[in-house]
Amino acid sequence: MEKSLNGSMLRKMFLGAASALSKNKDIVDKLNVFPVPDGDTGTNMSLTMQSVVKELSQCMSNNISDICVAISKGALKGARGNSGVILSQICKGMMTVLSDAKEIDAKVMAKAFKQGSDIAYKAVSKPQEGTMLTVIRDIATAAKNLAKKSITVEDFLSGVLEAGSKSLKSTPEKLPILAKAGVVDSGGQGLLFIVQGFYNVVLGREVDTLDFRVNFNTDVDLNKMFHENFSELANIEFAYCTEFFCINLHKKTTEADIDKFRESLNTLGDCVLVIGDLSLVKVHVHTNQPGKALTHALTLGEVDSIKIENMMEQNRVLVTKRSNKQKQSGMVAVCAGEGLTNIFKEMLVDIVLEGGQTMNPSADEIANACSRVGAKDVFVLPNNKNIILAAEQAKSLVTNCNIHVIPTLSIPQGLSAVLGFNPDEDVENNFKSMASSFEQVKYGMVTYAVRDTSADNFDLKVGDIIGINSSEIAVKGKSVSSVTADLVDEMIDDSVSNITLYFGSEVGESDVKKVAKQLSSKYTKCDVDFHQGGQPLYYYIVSME
Repeated sequence: MEKSLNGSMLRKMFLGAASALSKNKDIVDKLNVFPVPDGDTGTNMSLTMQSVVKELSQCMSNNISDICVAISKGALKGARGNSGVILSQICKGMMTVLSDAKEIDAKVMAKAFKQGSDIAYKAVSKPQEGTMLTVIRDIATAAKNLAKKSITVEDFLSGVLEAGSKSLKSTPEKLPILAKAGVVDSGGQGLLFIVQGFYNVVLGREVDTLDFRVNFNTDVDLNKMFHENFSELANIEFAYCTEFFCINLHKKTTEADIDKFRESLNTLGDCVLVIGDLSLVKVHVHTNQPGKALTHALTLGEVDSIKIENMMEQNRVLVTKRSNKQKQSGMVAVCAGEGLTNIFKEMLVDIVLEGGQTMNPSADEIANACSRVGAKDVFVLPNNKNIILAAEQAKSLVTNCNIHVIPTLSIPQGLSAVLGFNPDEDVENNFKSMASSFEQVKYGMVTYAVRDTSADNFDLKVGDIIGINSSEIAVKGKSVSSVTADLVDEMIDDSVSNITLYFGSEVGESDVKKVAKQLSSKYTKCDVDFHQGGQPLYYYIVSME
């Protein structure tokens, strides 16, 4: 029964957590309370953890600090949807504590859970109790109490897991919509699977065998691996990319000597990679002292194929090229459906990311899209409430542009915001214009219930057609066309002069023409228009202005 953990065990715990969540993500997805086909909390959290796995696979050191950096970076880059962003902030907070520890005992872990909870709460402008935020806070409180006495890591995690389970069961008491649907919070359940993964590893229980080592391959282009994203090199701490082979290793050289060599490189720079065996070792490091790196390598054997590149000069050239091409401002929009994508592009949106319900792009994907626009200022239109936090988090992942998030909740709001954009205006005026434009739009959606439940005073059965006015269910029925007409009746008022229907991939043009004709006959003072959206899951997206 261990009372402390090292860096190697911390790595295994997060790999085990990622495995546990991956195997149970469908369970988490099914807990989403809103009865439309967007139950993707488990998927978002799992993809966030898989990004952590990817970063860990590239971290060759088992130093606790290095492991923490990889976990924090992976979670940040891979964060998807609200649940993924909150999870990334929990990881970030925990790693700020663990990274300073020489070994991890119950007291250190308790402090880490507390910091994870604090950072996560700060990341959400209006924290909602009865969610995964409540669960991580209750875990942190229990962890603090458990750590007051001498306790093994196994018993500590067992107590934490018990407290987390109790907190999860209480989430319906704090959030009425959960009680009404008869479920616990999906994000909280995902968090419990992660803690269960930690516990499994510490107990030595069998989990999926995952090999995340970087296999040695002399054909791998390491320079491309580390340097293909030059936008991250704006502030270079270590200037020289140094690569070489260690060959003809001394007979006295051992695997332990190679490990010590790797640790010595970590004191000289970053992006350290030492892979191979006693027959051949490939080395890569970013450092300001390439000579010292070579000197240390000579203690193992001979050095060969030395390559040293000045990244500062490479960066100067790249920055010059980009500054010559960079325009003042641009736009990135998120949507699903070929028709909607084409509409945004026709309105001169620079990049359209595929995403929406069940397909939330990560913070890293949004950041990369903004970097590709080639503009000093980029306006991001999330067009979905579950993408806004990831868009906000993308701001910290780019260095070549400023990201400005216009918090659009729907496709109609996004399209209206685009109309308020003027490439010749400054950032402040564009932001005001785009924000004021989308706030005037009424929007609704027609979709179907994916399970039996009660919501917004409706008793729903699987397959019921439902009409959603903004975020609340307004009508239900058995016919798509009748529900669409009823939804328009619920939404319309004297201020509306334009009704636009964006029909989805499962609606035929003849059907939408009939609906449009019916609406035109009923609302003679309104212009009724329709466009092929091609969106999945939603038969119609309705816009009114």
